[in-house]
Amino acid sequence: QVRLVESGGGLVQPGGSLRLSCAVSGGNVSTYGMSWFRQAPGKERELVAGIASVRGHSLTNYEGFAKNRFIISRDNVKNEMYLQMNSLRVEDTAVYLCKAVSVVDYRTTEYWGQGTQVTVSS
Repeated sequence: QVRLVESGGGLVQPGGSLRLSCAVSGGNVSTYGMSWFRQAPGKERELVAGIASVRGHSLTNYEGFAKNRFIISRDNVKNEMYLQMNSLRVEDTAVYLCKAVSVVDYRTTEYWGQGTQVTVSS
């Protein structure tokens, strides 16, 4: 059973930083396509950033609002994924969730964590 657990959320002032973690158990983070999503009250869930291995290289992608402010990374030894968030804005307030996608024999399975609340407020 694959399980994802997020941590690191909290209350931070505008301009501050937070580092989110996503601990993966029951699976290997290095073999999954990993990503961070967020969902603000009353809004659709949206992609923040993703990371995946392609031919031995780690590739990342970011949505526009995350570029130059957020950094996604993973530690294959600790089996964790991270999201370093800098220069936080009030509009970054949301529940942040991690997602893992496994593709085995052309069958795709998605796993989600429960989320961690990030609140940016003065």
